[in-house]
Amino acid sequence: MDTNLDITPALKTNNRAKVAVALGATLALLLVGRIALAHSTSQPLIPVQASTSPSNGDLNPYGLAVVPAKFPKGGIVTSGQLLVSNFNNSSADGNVQGQGTTIVIMDPGTGIQAGVFYQGSAPIGFTNALAVAEAGFVFAGSVFTTTPDASNPTAGPLLVLDSKGNLVGSITTGTNGPWGLVLNDQGKTAQLFVSNVFDGTVTRLEVSFTKGSFSVVGSPTTIASGYAFGLDAAAVVVGPAGLAFDSKHDILYVAAEDDNEIFAIASASKTATSSGKGTLIFSDPHLEGPLGLIIAPNGDLITAKADPDAHQNPNNPSAIVEFTPAGKFVREFSIDPNLGSSFAILNVPVNGVNQFAYVDDFFSTLNVWRLTTK
Repeated sequence: MDTNLDITPALKTNNRAKVAVALGATLALLLVGRIALAHSTSQPLIPVQASTSPSNGDLNPYGLAVVPAKFPKGGIVTSGQLLVSNFNNSSADGNVQGQGTTIVIMDPGTGIQAGVFYQGSAPIGFTNALAVAEAGFVFAGSVFTTTPDASNPTAGPLLVLDSKGNLVGSITTGTNGPWGLVLNDQGKTAQLFVSNVFDGTVTRLEVSFTKGSFSVVGSPTTIASGYAFGLDAAAVVVGPAGLAFDSKHDILYVAAEDDNEIFAIASASKTATSSGKGTLIFSDPHLEGPLGLIIAPNGDLITAKADPDAHQNPNNPSAIVEFTPAGKFVREFSIDPNLGSSFAILNVPVNGVNQFAYVDDFFSTLNVWRLTTK
């Protein structure tokens, strides 16, 4: 990656609260490739920023995924668009966790919410587990609640949607509270790595796409286990969360939210047995409940801290942390002054433009920085 990059602001806003968040998030961009900031003095440093709350009032975005380049045409989403799933609803009982039922379509170039990809019937509670296969299918994890105080979290399935937003199936075996998800996409087949928040495991599922259809092949394999998990006053539940897959080296990285550590699972696509928690690669005071996890273009790892009740620092809220695969801390930056705001993060190169995106759970917004080489 070229480390000399320039920010191209794509949207202006007059909302003072959102501007403050956006300006703070400028620092977060340093996490992607250790870039040098440069901008025109005639334009404010503000990213594309848009509400992820649809007309039904769902709030608190958790999952974030990009529609891949080879995604089939004819659906209601197109290549390059982003999908965002919502964990909370907005009802007479207030903002209730674990009762969101929507996945919205976001345009990263304009900051426009382009519509609702899927709206299901309660109970759902969409989680950080969200991924899109190039064969034309979307996988979305669910952990739901049914009471106004969200005191009864329950493991939902991994929903399977087609390119038109139709529910075509659900996966319940090997998905005990799908909290995080990443694909090893191979076109006509794929491996789904799922982190399960109700038993502290990571499972691998094999799926096949034949003539526009979807099927699970064989039985799930538990490739990691023993992660801490349980109820949490702020986050409802905590456990193994964000996953990032290095296909070149066949390593699956796991953000263990309640362990407050990052682990690596070797031979993730092939192993037939559990590796326990795997190899500990990052345990650092800068972590406070790591949830979102990605591999940056420079090879470093970036995690978003969810600030659950069990692991939080009011003086260091909603931070994004960069560290090397060898476990060396690089830097961190807060994206929001409120606790529990950083969840899903994403880095997507599109037509030579590097796009760094994240959801702000407090404001229910998607923020996208477009980074271009000079």
